[in-house]
Amino acid sequence: MEKKNKPLFSKTLTAFLFLFPFFVLYTTFIIWPVIQGVYVSLHKWGLMGKIRFLGLGNYTRFLQDKYFWEALWHTTWFVIISVPLLVAVPLCLGILANRGLRIKKFLRIAYYVPTVLSVAVISRIVRWFFEPYWGVLSFLLHDLGILAQGEEIMWLQNIGLIWTVVTLITVWWTIGFSMMLVISALQDIPEQLYEAAELDGAGKARQLFGITLPLLKPVTYLILLLQTIASFKIFGQIQLITGGGPGTATRPLIHYVYDVAFRQSDMGYGAAMSYALFLILVVLSYIQLRIQRKKEE
Repeated sequence: MEKKNKPLFSKTLTAFLFLFPFFVLYTTFIIWPVIQGVYVSLHKWGLMGKIRFLGLGNYTRFLQDKYFWEALWHTTWFVIISVPLLVAVPLCLGILANRGLRIKKFLRIAYYVPTVLSVAVISRIVRWFFEPYWGVLSFLLHDLGILAQGEEIMWLQNIGLIWTVVTLITVWWTIGFSMMLVISALQDIPEQLYEAAELDGAGKARQLFGITLPLLKPVTYLILLLQTIASFKIFGQIQLITGGGPGTATRPLIHYVYDVAFRQSDMGYGAAMSYALFLILVVLSYIQLRIQRKKEE
């Protein structure tokens, strides 16, 4: 018995030694900050340290904060307009890039390349392209005669146009990863299914809606979940493109948390709002997973 237990003990010890560095780093940089954040959210806490204990005071405070609800609505609105595109576009591009075309490798690279760019680079490209008077799009529209001399479209000043620009640029920037998930799922579909469908006289459209899309449901639900969470956490492109403006018209919740915590030096209140967002994401994720399981059953 002792000899049989030794290999098991040796494997367990080896696994523990390999996992221990990760466990230490994960605890130090993920678990402990989460615990510390809860502690901070219960205090009146500035950048110079805590001042006094408030209990749930910070959590009841944002319930009456109109700027919190305004920022939450901006975040929700971005999720509503962006997530359908962030799910549908990668699905379409993944199917297109998986077809037996000679340029499919080029298509995969072209669709994925924007993903490797940083948010700072993406935001700079947007400003360079959409700024009135000196932006690339402005020069192009004037050269084509679409805009008269002296006439400009305020892409980054008009609230409706800002959300359109931010949504489109986010889709272009982030679809690469989701597209690769779709391609990976497509390659797991047995070719025999398509061969059998052709023998039964099913055309390409029938195969798409009868085989491909139904078998892509699991990865579609995964993309929906990931993109919903990512869209609720929008910050970088808004901060660098509009600064939350004009005024606070495009300020999302993460941006408001940043302003309160670091610009107003109210870390406790900022932490409380961040945990409110965390709770919202947990509830939405749970609802999505429950819906997915019911449909699979």
